[in-house]
Amino acid sequence: MSFIRQADPSASCAESPYIHKFGPPGSVFPAQRFASGKELLHHGPQPYKAEGYRQSDFNGTAAHVFQNSFYNTDSHVESHFNEATCSPAISNVSQQNSQSLSDNQTSDLEVEFDEDEMRLKLQELEHALLDDGDEIFSDLSGIIDDEWNDNMKNNDWTNTMKNIMSPDSPKESSPESSLCCPDSNNGETRGPKQLLFDCAEAISEYSVDEAQSIIAELRRKVAIQGDPSQRIAAYLVEGLAATIQSSGKGIYRALRCKEAPTLYQLSAMQILFEICPCFRLGFMAANYAILEACKGEEVVHIIDFDINQGSQYITLIQFLRNNSNKPRLLRITGVDDPESVHRAVGGLKVVGQRLEKLAEDCEVPFEFRAVASNIEDVTPGMLDCRPGEALIVNFAFLLHHLPDESVSMVNERDQLLRMVKGLRPKLVTLVEQDANTNTTPFLARFREVYDYYSALFDSLDATLPRESPDRMNVERQCLAREIVNILACEGSDRVERYEVAGKWRARMAMAGFVPSPFNSNVINGIKSLLKSYCDKYRFEKVHDGLHFGWGDKTLVVSSAWQ
Repeated sequence: MSFIRQADPSASCAESPYIHKFGPPGSVFPAQRFASGKELLHHGPQPYKAEGYRQSDFNGTAAHVFQNSFYNTDSHVESHFNEATCSPAISNVSQQNSQSLSDNQTSDLEVEFDEDEMRLKLQELEHALLDDGDEIFSDLSGIIDDEWNDNMKNNDWTNTMKNIMSPDSPKESSPESSLCCPDSNNGETRGPKQLLFDCAEAISEYSVDEAQSIIAELRRKVAIQGDPSQRIAAYLVEGLAATIQSSGKGIYRALRCKEAPTLYQLSAMQILFEICPCFRLGFMAANYAILEACKGEEVVHIIDFDINQGSQYITLIQFLRNNSNKPRLLRITGVDDPESVHRAVGGLKVVGQRLEKLAEDCEVPFEFRAVASNIEDVTPGMLDCRPGEALIVNFAFLLHHLPDESVSMVNERDQLLRMVKGLRPKLVTLVEQDANTNTTPFLARFREVYDYYSALFDSLDATLPRESPDRMNVERQCLAREIVNILACEGSDRVERYEVAGKWRARMAMAGFVPSPFNSNVINGIKSLLKSYCDKYRFEKVHDGLHFGWGDKTLVVSSAWQ
C-alpha cells in the first residue's frame, strides 16, 4: 500500500513577515512496530511551494519550487528502524505474559495449544523486544505481503504520525475540551488535563490497557488547531501513545526540525528562534557578551559546535558594521557532522558562504572554517586555534543533546566542557532551555514537559495567529518532536535532555569555569528590547545568568563563563 499524497502544484504560501516560507506538510510516515523486518521509514523534506528567502544582506535568486520524495511503504527503503524497546510498559507486558504462561502451566485449568505455534509466537515476541533494528534491508518485496499491508492501515505508529502531521485534524475544538484539572474524579467527567496525567500515571504503573483507553478518549477531545491548551494536549497525547508503542525513536527521526527545506528558507527550528522572544533574546544576550569580549582585540575566533543556519552571527556581524572597535579579523569555526557539512541545502559550507557575503557587505574582515566531524570526535588540533587571538566558544542549545554520566560512562557532555577549558578561551557563552528532563523518572518528567511546553505554546499565541502556517509547522516539526523524544525514548535514544540552570552552573564549575557576569549595558539593552513584546514575557538576572520566561515559567537561560 502507499501513503503517497500528491502535492497540489497550484498551492502557494501566504506572505510572511519572516525570511522564509513554510507550507503545511502533506505526508504521513507509515511503519509498523511489531512486524519483524517489515517496518519502513522512507523520508525526505516536506513538499511545499515557496516564494523565496529575502535577506537584504544576501545576494540570491528567488526560491525554487522543490518536489521532494514522499513517505511510501512500497518504495525502496532508504532508512529502517526497529529499535530495541525501552518502554517500561512493553517490558512489563512481556514479564506479565511470561508469568501468566508459567501460572497457567501449574494451575488446575488446562489450556490447549499447539506447541510449535506457541514456540513460533514466543520467538516472534523475543525478536520484537530484543532486535536492535539498525540493519538496512535492501529488498523487502518478498516480506511485505497482503496481510501486512492490511494491518498497516490500522497500526498505531501510523495513526500517531497522522495525528501529529495532518494539517487538517478531524477533531474540532469545543467548550467541552477546555483543560480543567479537578483534584479527583468523584464520578465527574475528567477534563483533558486530568486525563493526560491519569494516562501518564497508568503508563508509569504499566497499566497499558487503561492508558490506551484514555488515549482514545483524549483523541476525541483535543485538536492541534485549537487554543494553546488544546494544542499542547494534542501533542502530549501522541507522546504518550508513542511511549506505549515504543515508536519514539522512529518518530523523532522522521520529523524534520533542523534541516532547511530549500537554500532560501529557514528550518523549523530557526523559525522557532525567530518567533519566540525567549529564544531570540537568549541569543542576543550571548551576542552582547561576545561583543563585550571583542573590545580591544585584534583577532577574535568564535568556535560554534552547533551553528545551524548561522542566524545568531548574522545579527553579530550587523552589530559590528558600524563599530569603530571591531576586530581586525573575525574568525568563525563551525562544527557539524560530515554529511551535514557538504549538504547542498542548509549545509555548513553554504552557511559559511552566506556569512562571508554578509561580512563583505558590512565591511567586517571575516574568515569562516567548516569542521566536518561528529562532536565526540573533535580534538583541539582540528579547531585551528592560533596564538594571540581572543578565543570565544558559543554553546547555544547544544550541550543538552550530548549524553552525560547518566547515559554513558564516556560522559560526552562534561568531556567537551573540559576540552574547551583546555583551550583557555576568553569567554564561553551558554544558552539552554530551563527544564529538568534529563534524569527524572517518567511521571515527574511528564509533569515537567507539561509545565514547560504549556508555557511555550501559550507564549506563541502572543507572536503569531493560531492559523499561521509558520506556527503550525514549528509546533509539528520542533515542539512535537521534542515532546515525543522526551516522553517516549530512553537511554541513548533520548537526546532532548534539558537541565535546570543550577545543574548547568555545577557542570561549568566542575569543568573549571567561573561566571562572567553580564554588565549593565547588556542588561539595559535586553530590558529595552523586551518592552516591545507582550508584558507576560519576563526577564530577570539570577546568579549571574539571564532568565527569559513566560508568566511564572522560565524557558531559556543565558550565561557567560571564563
